[in-house]
Amino acid sequence: MPFILGTNSIKDTGYNVDNSLRFNSGSSDTLTRTVSSASNRRTFTYSGWIKRGILGTGMGLFGQGDYSSSTGSDHFNIRFEGDDNIRIEPSGFDVKTNRLFRDPSAWYHIVLAVDTTQGTASNRVKLYVNGVQETSLATATYPDENEDTQVNTAGDTGTVYLGDVFNATGKFNGYMAEVCFIDGQALAPTSFGEFDEDSPTIWKPIDVSGLTFGTNGFYLEFKQAGTSANASGLGADTSGNTHHFTVNNLTAVDQSTDTCTNNFATMNLLDNFYGQGTFSEGNLQIAQSDASYASLTSTIGVSSGKWYAEIKWTAQTTGNFPALSWIGIVGSVATATSMGVGNNADSYSYIGDGSDGGKKRNNGSSSSYGDDYDVGDIIGIALDLDNNKIYWSKNGTFQNSGDPTSGSTGTGSAFDLTTPSSGFYYFAVSDQHDGESSTWQFNFGSPPFAISSSNADGNGFGNFEYAVPSGYFALCSKNLAEHG
Repeated sequence: MPFILGTNSIKDTGYNVDNSLRFNSGSSDTLTRTVSSASNRRTFTYSGWIKRGILGTGMGLFGQGDYSSSTGSDHFNIRFEGDDNIRIEPSGFDVKTNRLFRDPSAWYHIVLAVDTTQGTASNRVKLYVNGVQETSLATATYPDENEDTQVNTAGDTGTVYLGDVFNATGKFNGYMAEVCFIDGQALAPTSFGEFDEDSPTIWKPIDVSGLTFGTNGFYLEFKQAGTSANASGLGADTSGNTHHFTVNNLTAVDQSTDTCTNNFATMNLLDNFYGQGTFSEGNLQIAQSDASYASLTSTIGVSSGKWYAEIKWTAQTTGNFPALSWIGIVGSVATATSMGVGNNADSYSYIGDGSDGGKKRNNGSSSSYGDDYDVGDIIGIALDLDNNKIYWSKNGTFQNSGDPTSGSTGTGSAFDLTTPSSGFYYFAVSDQHDGESSTWQFNFGSPPFAISSSNADGNGFGNFEYAVPSGYFALCSKNLAEHG
């Protein structure tokens, strides 16, 4: 069965989306609003930009109804299925794609246009992904002509959900941005996005603030920082209708600058050696369980430029011997999945805890480098691919008296890097343990943990705990377009 990639452009496409909201299914993160008065139940449009956090499990995007009901007769929802299809399933009809949506590194734009007044059944429900209508359907049971859906109802079925599905069995995990609901119109995706003139395969968002949203319509930009259901909250409606959403289990740290116009790196769900890792917080937090090696890499690799990231070792359990944290880079995804980071020729790491704590490692050999680090410490990586150097910091202090701004001199550089086998270097971490586990949080500029000092790179992108060395940049698509 075919699967479709999202949009992961490094091109600056003009209109900017500043914020997204990061959902963690394990925390039951949702947004809800109760509709006070019924409106058009036959004609409406949902539009949202989505970056998936996990695959192979059901997760809700948008819906309305009595989600506590076990009958499924009084709800409407659009969701990812466990096989990674998209499905629209209210009472009375069922539409499901053949395509699989399995790219956790990129953004999808999903538009659902419903108009049950149409005489032709297939025109009553239209689903679009990245500007293209989904016409190959595994299931195509359409509503009756002039059928009333549960959308825009009031009373017992008047709760609107973002990030949930019927019967509360599939919370969303990942990122949402630019979420719109249009009451009373079935709009085409061109009302919300367009193909780039110079790169016609790139689908990009456009300014939607001038749309007519209708009685129960809303527009969520996730640009506020509060948690109350008002104009200052994360669920603030900026359509002008003041249909603000209640935020459930989401806080200010879940507001992200990882968006459909500036895509940040996360850790790669599809490169999870031994399959032991539990991914959360938009794939920026990974808990590794017991295995001889557990390794993973970033979704974005680089071949030139200067890049900075922070990794926080947040938890460790004790087993037969202390877990080892190996933080660094690898020259290919396959490198991380064969052995620990630092065990291959194009693999380099800085080791925490254990007998090799504080050492650097390459090609299976460890040597003296800096201070040991432990749970709670933040390790910075400054990767200089213009001069083939790498530096690590511990809580803001570069080890070995390193100076990432020293260029070709490489003052205090841990290694002179070789040309990677794949042509790209990926940020990576691995854990060697026996009976214990470790948890890390990864900050490529859109942190999953609270930042006390807030440091951006020279382009104004990213939010880091410690100062970004001059000339180094967060790993995001806008920076890649300029410096990659």
